[in-house]
Amino acid sequence: MIKFAIVISYLFLIFFISIVFKKFNQDSKEIVRKIIHIGIGPLIPIAQFLKIDQNSALIFTGFISLMVLINYKYKLFPTIEDVERKSYGTFFYCISLFFLIFLFWNKDPYALITGFFIMTFGDGLAGLIGKSFASKNWIFLKQKKSVLGTLTMFLTSTIIVCSTGYAQQKNFYINNLSIAFIATVLEQFSVLGIDNFIVPISSALLFNFFITN
Repeated sequence: MIKFAIVISYLFLIFFISIVFKKFNQDSKEIVRKIIHIGIGPLIPIAQFLKIDQNSALIFTGFISLMVLINYKYKLFPTIEDVERKSYGTFFYCISLFFLIFLFWNKDPYALITGFFIMTFGDGLAGLIGKSFASKNWIFLKQKKSVLGTLTMFLTSTIIVCSTGYAQQKNFYINNLSIAFIATVLEQFSVLGIDNFIVPISSALLFNFFITN
């Protein structure tokens, strides 16, 4: 119980920070959402450090995914989905974590962390920086993308893959750049927030295939 109390306390801390930020920045709905998106990133290393078992992690993540689905209808936590565009990104975010835990919690935790960090930090910072600073942009599948946001995604993904790859293998591989590049390409497919599913799952599978094996 103490382990889950720590995890839940961390989640509440992130939501508290986002609520306080929103109170003083009413026009920054997307940034508030990104605070949650990025802030949850360290949750997996924390859970691994606490030695939470796979089944417990799956049950907890499955419950959160169900709550997110309910939230789409009843808006119990409006801060989570308080964006102008229609998106199911939060659900894809949760369900991708569920699959990552199922596939890699015990088998390859470095692949799990790589996929999850690329989604939380790479995709999160790309959206945050891309919207905060002006740069050349384009429309892909009715979603606005920018040079600065895409570059942020690639550089952040590269740092993540190189860091986790070195932590696991004590070496650097050219495949690190390939994984970061593919993750960046897949991030372009963000219609309805589907990138929150395809980016982490693909990144983790590629890491497992190219680096771990």
